[in-house]
This record gives sequence, structure tokens and C-alpha cells, in this order.
Amino acid sequence: MNVSAKTEEFAPKAPAAIPDGVYAETVLAVEHYTDHLFRFRMTRPAGFRFRSGEFAMIGLMVGEKPVYRAYSIASPAWDEELEFFSIKVADGPLTSHLQKIQPGDTVLMRKKPTGTLVLDALTPAKRLYMFSTGTGIAPFASLIRDPETYEKFEEVILTHTCREVAELKYGFDLMEEIRNHEFLAELVGDKLKHYPTVTREAYPFQGRITDLMESGKLYTDLGLPPLDPAVDRGMICGSTAMLKDTKELLERAGLTEGANNKPAEFVIERAFVG
Repeated sequence: MNVSAKTEEFAPKAPAAIPDGVYAETVLAVEHYTDHLFRFRMTRPAGFRFRSGEFAMIGLMVGEKPVYRAYSIASPAWDEELEFFSIKVADGPLTSHLQKIQPGDTVLMRKKPTGTLVLDALTPAKRLYMFSTGTGIAPFASLIRDPETYEKFEEVILTHTCREVAELKYGFDLMEEIRNHEFLAELVGDKLKHYPTVTREAYPFQGRITDLMESGKLYTDLGLPPLDPAVDRGMICGSTAMLKDTKELLERAGLTEGANNKPAEFVIERAFVG
């Protein structure tokens, strides 16, 4: 082997080029909650606009190719940074790499956000329920920090169901951030109620949210009447089974599913269902 060939063989590869037509943003902070959950914040492109509750396609260069996945934007529309809340999947095409990011790393994002969990897709009412399991809390993390939510609804109830108590921490952190925020604390006041439940450990509030709705315990615990299409609206984000069961319960209560082009009493985000 000649010297020039040997040099070429062992020369470090240049980093893969960023694809055209996407944003390349810088990771600012990463927080790991459990072996399965983490959140991160990154820079927000100057021209990027979205409605609270929407999702974006974010990704990384894996080898020579970009790999993308739909992620709800967890930060509200007014935030100068973008926040995401993610699971860790050991062999996931994206999350196996994404869980290793550190401040200073580059994350890709496609330019067009979309999604159904937006206030525009609901007709006016008094009370808004946000039903979430696991990382399905992410779009609601955006909406509960958006002043428009409290302009449109007198009461907002965020339910968050996880398997283990440790997985609830992100929701508690959100509530704490709101309580300590310079303008959100006063705006939100006592309009927001947080209802965390777990399914696999002992906890004051225990069980699948659909079981707690069906038995009426959810409403008893909150001191509220059962769902009423005249005053209640719903948003649902979670696992496939949870979406199906919660949708059935809302329809049984007389609520109708809406969309961006046809607002109604409840909406579902199906983008993350495998």
C-alpha cells in the first residue's frame, strides 16, 4: 500500500452535509428524567412560527442520512427557544441517537409545523380537559403555558397517566415553572388543575385515566360534574389504546370530534400512533 492511499484510508471523514430546506439548530440544555424519558431545549429559528400544540419533524444526521420523527413542540408559541420531551428507545432509528445529545450539538427540524391539538380546532366552552399518557403530555406542556388557553377557557384540567411515579416528574416541573413565572403565575392563577395518575405503583391517584373517567372517580376527585358537551371540551394525546378508549368515552358523553377545518368538542393527535 503506498503512503498516499494509507493517508486517505485513515483520514477522518468530513461531517455529513446538512440537507437543504431544513433548520439546523443548536441544543441548549438536556435534562434526563428516567432511563426512558428526557427533555431538551434548542435554539428557535428566527422565521419559525407555530401554534401552541402543534408538532414538528425533528431529526439528526445518522451516518450520511437524516432521520426524522414527529415531535410535539412542548414550549409555547411565545417562547424564544424550542422544547421537546422524548422517550428513549434503545434501538429506535432516531431516539437511540437523540437520547445522547448534549448542549452544543446540532438537531435538524423541517420547516412546517402541523397538528390537530390546537385551540382553533375547538368550539368555545367553559372547561378544557387535556388527557395525556406518557410523552403525550408534550403538546399540553405548550398549551398550558400559552395565555390564549386561559383567554378561551375558565378552567383547564391536565391529566397525565404514566406507569411509574418517576415518569410524572415532567408534569410537576411544568406546574412549578408556571407558579414561578413572572407573568404566567398571575394569568393562570387557579384556572389550571393537574391530575397525575400511575398504573403500576402505589400512589394517591391510581389507574388508567379511562377507568377513572368511567367510574366517575376523576370527576369526584376534581369536584366537577361528569362531561357535558355544553361546557366541556377535550384534547387527547397518548397511546393507541388510550386514544381509542378516551374517544369512545367522550363520544358517549355527547362530544363530537373536531379538526382544524371543522372545530367541534374534542380533538385527537394521531401523528405519533405506530
